Amino acid sequence: MNAYIQRVLEETREKNANEPEFLQTVEEVLTSLEPVVDRHPEYEKMALLERMVEPERVIEFRVVWEDDTGKVNVNRGYRVQFNSAIGPYKGGLRFHPSVNLSMMKFLGFEQTFKNSLTSLPIGGGKGGSDFNPRGRSDAEIMHFCQAFMTELYRHIGPDVDVPAGDLGVGGKEIGYLFGQYKRIRNAYENGVLTGKGLSYGGSFVRPEATGFGAVYYVAEVFRHEGDNFAGKTFALSGFGNVCWGAVTKITELGGKVVTISGPDGYVYDPEGITTKEKIDYLLEMRNSRRDRVQDYAEKFGVEFYPGEKPWGRPVDVVMPCATQNEVNLEDARKIVEAGVRYYIEVSNMPTTNEALKFLLGQEGMIVAPSKAVNAGGVSVSALEMSQNSMRYNWTPKEVDKKLKDIMCNIHDASAKAAEEYGFGYNLVAGANIAGFLKVAQAMIEQGLV
Repeated sequence: MNAYIQRVLEETREKNANEPEFLQTVEEVLTSLEPVVDRHPEYEKMALLERMVEPERVIEFRVVWEDDTGKVNVNRGYRVQFNSAIGPYKGGLRFHPSVNLSMMKFLGFEQTFKNSLTSLPIGGGKGGSDFNPRGRSDAEIMHFCQAFMTELYRHIGPDVDVPAGDLGVGGKEIGYLFGQYKRIRNAYENGVLTGKGLSYGGSFVRPEATGFGAVYYVAEVFRHEGDNFAGKTFALSGFGNVCWGAVTKITELGGKVVTISGPDGYVYDPEGITTKEKIDYLLEMRNSRRDRVQDYAEKFGVEFYPGEKPWGRPVDVVMPCATQNEVNLEDARKIVEAGVRYYIEVSNMPTTNEALKFLLGQEGMIVAPSKAVNAGGVSVSALEMSQNSMRYNWTPKEVDKKLKDIMCNIHDASAKAAEEYGFGYNLVAGANIAGFLKVAQAMIEQGLV
């Protein structure tokens, strides 16, 4: 390994010893940059890698709110503003009990390269809270969101930092957050948040964007391989917005999704989630807040596997759409044994580094990374920012066309970078390199900031 990369990795491990998620993504990215760093000795002179793995700003704050019983609750809020070299910080807010600083830093670091890949002028950031909206009333969610924004508002703005939704933060939460921001600022700055409702500056296609974008990326992989969707079977995890969008587009293009999953286990539907009734039921399951995929099995009379993950099924394509580290080495071995040809990451860092290395070592298997595949969501968020600044909304067809073009360009840029630096058709290395190069150049041109 390049001595400079090795030194930065060692220093990063020492500084962030209690942040495993962050260390995992830093190691995955930096180890693929060796041929790039070899060509650019000026990076070490300017401490470029040291600066890139250090967030520009980390904000932690308490969030105090009152629930329906009158009990006062205290949660912790975060905003990690990781890199603004190519634009204002951009990245989602996540409300989930698992949220901690390590997770926010890993997501912000990944977001920096993902946003760079879109070729849109947006930097990387991430935020959220350990608040759990599951089981809470609308009034409690509103009170929490208002308390959260009462602190966050001073750190964000249309030209500073533009949050969006993420896990646990949908249209309802974005509405409450925006309303509180507007009240505090006494100004209608609708470019401060994305994922808004259509009635106050939101964009068409935003709920479907990540899932649609992932499938458009798969289409480009198929094109490269001389393949197509006809007759292909897909194993997906999750059942939220991302999975729903992916199922919708896969079905439209002629593929068949046979698995979905939740915290309680997974469902196998050999006929496929291909009818409007089945696809619409995914939204019903999500909106119920029951967090149970077993409901699908009971409604449609298919098999449910409690406590298991859907990775042993003999399908053509596996697309993890649920959460980070949902595929470990044991799961990866099952995927290979099942004869899967395409492994397409969708959720943020769904594969452990050990499992990813194993999958990349399988001859004939195509592996695509989440930082490229799931960039559709932030791409449409950036398009929403553009629409807000123009006071104009594109039609759903126009937004969908722009999204498809962006995803095609991301695939092509990743493939080109991989080939140029000697990795062949390694889309993981290619995405890391292509995303890194744009940010690196901007940082160098802007000096020591």
